Amino acid sequence: MLLFQLSIKNIHGLIMIERIHLQILKAVEEQGSLTSAAKALYLTQSALSHSIKKLEGQIGTQLWEKQGRNLRLTHAGEYLLTSASRILPQLERLDEQLRQFASGSMGSLKIGMECHPCYRWLMKVIEPYLQQWPEVDLDVKQRFQFGGMAALHSHDIDILVTPDPLKQREVDYVRVFDYEQMLVVGGSHPFSELDFVEPQQLQDQQLYCYPVEPSRLDIYSHFLMPAGIQPRKHNTVESTDLLLQLVAANRGVAALPGWLIEECQRDFDVLPLRLGQKGIPKSIYLGIHSNRVAEPVIENFLKLAKADLDQS
Repeated sequence: MLLFQLSIKNIHGLIMIERIHLQILKAVEEQGSLTSAAKALYLTQSALSHSIKKLEGQIGTQLWEKQGRNLRLTHAGEYLLTSASRILPQLERLDEQLRQFASGSMGSLKIGMECHPCYRWLMKVIEPYLQQWPEVDLDVKQRFQFGGMAALHSHDIDILVTPDPLKQREVDYVRVFDYEQMLVVGGSHPFSELDFVEPQQLQDQQLYCYPVEPSRLDIYSHFLMPAGIQPRKHNTVESTDLLLQLVAANRGVAALPGWLIEECQRDFDVLPLRLGQKGIPKSIYLGIHSNRVAEPVIENFLKLAKADLDQS
């Protein structure tokens, strides 16, 4: 285990905050008691208490207070806990990287998805990446809807694939894919002869969408809501293939990237229609911590992603 220390000069002398102090604060929060926290950290309760009391003696203030059988963090304890929640994942990432260097591995790459249909595009990039970097462990997490930024900050993922970048400090975005969000209808749908649709035309339609808050869906935020229009019915579908089958059967309509509709026309009787005369242009971005863009496993993934954009 790596030793993490933070030295702070104050009137009491030198304060040495070690990694175990952060782990104790985090474990007490998660486990709810000193006994359970000690078990989780494979320490005796006396060793845990002694470690914290020694730190409290150095900083000159308590980190928690007992209230019956419960513990209540002081302001100093709350501050240290907040720091622990930010620092410990970074140290775990550092441990992992050093273990991989020691074993001869090139590292790992964890990608989080905020874009349901972009998985198909991602596979085009991953295939050559795996061939070029056989020693890199790669994982794709699709559970994020619009919570990927928190995972990026906590280092649960290394790259976030998103169509809606949130500008934040210490996060860089790389534009890797342009597309147009379009309405998809069945080949024999009454709209099939149109070039585009207006919001009012969807108020008597059943709209199929991915399980995402409607206000975060482009067809709502950029098309329906500004016009004050609601579809007759809103249904959520997780599977892209099932969504397209429902649309092809004229059960309703949906909004998907134009490139995805074109790809799926080989398997489904569907057509793309522009949403309004001007359409809804969108882009896919990769979000990365600013200080990690130059890491080889990330830098080369970005090069392949941008190369795919240049070829498309």
